[in-house]
Amino acid sequence: MKPWREIAVPHRDVLEGTFQQSEFAADITAVHSGKAPREYQDAVAFFDRTFITEGMRLLLTQVAQRLSGKGGEPVVQLQTAFGGGKTHTMLAVYHLTTRKCTLSQLPGIPALLDQAGLMDVPQARVAVLDGTAHAPGQPWKRGKQAIKTLWGELAWQLGGSEAFALLKDADATGTSPGKDVLRELLAAYAPCVILIDELLAYVSQFPEGQTLSGGTYDSNRSFIQALTEAVKLVPTAIVLASLPESDVEAGSQRGVAALRALEKTFGRVQALWKPVATEEAFEIVRRRLFEPVRDTTARNTVCRAFADAYVAEGSKMPTETQESRYYDRLVNAYPIHPEVFDRLYEDWTTIDGFQRTRGVLKLMAKVIYRLWKDDNKDLMILPGSIPLHDGSTRNELTYLLPAGWDPVI
Repeated sequence: MKPWREIAVPHRDVLEGTFQQSEFAADITAVHSGKAPREYQDAVAFFDRTFITEGMRLLLTQVAQRLSGKGGEPVVQLQTAFGGGKTHTMLAVYHLTTRKCTLSQLPGIPALLDQAGLMDVPQARVAVLDGTAHAPGQPWKRGKQAIKTLWGELAWQLGGSEAFALLKDADATGTSPGKDVLRELLAAYAPCVILIDELLAYVSQFPEGQTLSGGTYDSNRSFIQALTEAVKLVPTAIVLASLPESDVEAGSQRGVAALRALEKTFGRVQALWKPVATEEAFEIVRRRLFEPVRDTTARNTVCRAFADAYVAEGSKMPTETQESRYYDRLVNAYPIHPEVFDRLYEDWTTIDGFQRTRGVLKLMAKVIYRLWKDDNKDLMILPGSIPLHDGSTRNELTYLLPAGWDPVI
């Protein structure tokens, strides 16, 4: 039987050890400003490496329906654990609605539309409000125009100086525009998508009771509330916003209080949606780290041999290995053994700070890079294949653990 390296070839950035740089350059602002790596900047390349999970399929369907004026949720809150796929999901929406190619060129999208009974997804104006891109006390420039607030930025992105004129006074004074003005703005530039990322990071910076150029804590909360109400009144507009799932990610006591307040605001109209199911991680990780498997016969032979060996050992092996569907798990996870995923997703994700799918990708990219360099010839990447002798891999496993674990590992 062939070893994994002869069947599953890693992507170039994994082989060259540059995966981390490209992965962490994948933020929505970098893509929106045209500064992301090609695999994130180009819509076709992005969808080619993206596994459309059930959650993502439902969300993209909602977006397509909404922009087509055929229903769909007006406000969707993406609330997942750190590293749970929020950014990737927003990028999928961004590329679907700003594409410069036909829908048929986007891998996975034609089937999604067929399933939803839709013929098309209108291209839309997309505004990206990134809470880490600007400081609330420091105005920024768009051309010659100084912008002070999130609502000023929203208007400028949707329609430049003409749209900004609608909210110019509200931006200058840092006071939230009302629902009616925002409805007028959205209607004028619909179909439109507003992607709000890292909102908590922005709102948490406002000192209690103080006014900054970006307004106040209360005026920003009022803006979010008015926006979520206004978008309901424009049938071809949609807001997607990300919030952290846990208080740990919210950080300070101030951050936790702000999170509760934002959850309450979004809770009035939002459709809560959690992107990545654990079982779907197999395909997400495989697509991001490996080229498509060409020799499926060789892969299936290896997986069948593992499955048969487990059955032959009977009660000596874990119960799940005795089920016929374990073969399917082996195939879906290949070339990484399912047990590696189980340990990472069931055990490692309980550690505060571990970034779920992003954390798994980061670790496995280092593992694969080292194994490839070492000419590893295991049939699959097993728990015992993980190169603990490699400092980079070992550090990735231990940096979130209490002091003293390094000698153990």
